[in-house]
Amino acid sequence: MPASLTGAKGDPARGRSIVANRQVGLCLLCHNGPFPEERFQGNLAPDLAGVGARWSEAQLRLRIVDSGKINPASIMPAYFRTDGLTRVAPAQQGKTVLSAEQTEDVVAYLTTLE
Repeated sequence: MPASLTGAKGDPARGRSIVANRQVGLCLLCHNGPFPEERFQGNLAPDLAGVGARWSEAQLRLRIVDSGKINPASIMPAYFRTDGLTRVAPAQQGKTVLSAEQTEDVVAYLTTLE
């Protein structure tokens, strides 16, 4: 997914706060990474350390928007998709987990992890 969802680069500092926030991004439920201040990081998904060296900005964006396009068996939620989802709470119907700006912030942060 080569094009930015907002037409602009995200903010890496905001992206880090989203990734580390257990109420917003929820990333650390499954992933671990360079967050020494965060206890109890996940081990179900790949370590985020070095992710910026492993995948391009476009690849990272696609994984966040809808990881199921890369791996249909992925348990990672689609953070910026509303169609074709099952078991969505009524209050969340038609809403994305992250906004376009938040998604770009996370992408910007992850690209710094080399």
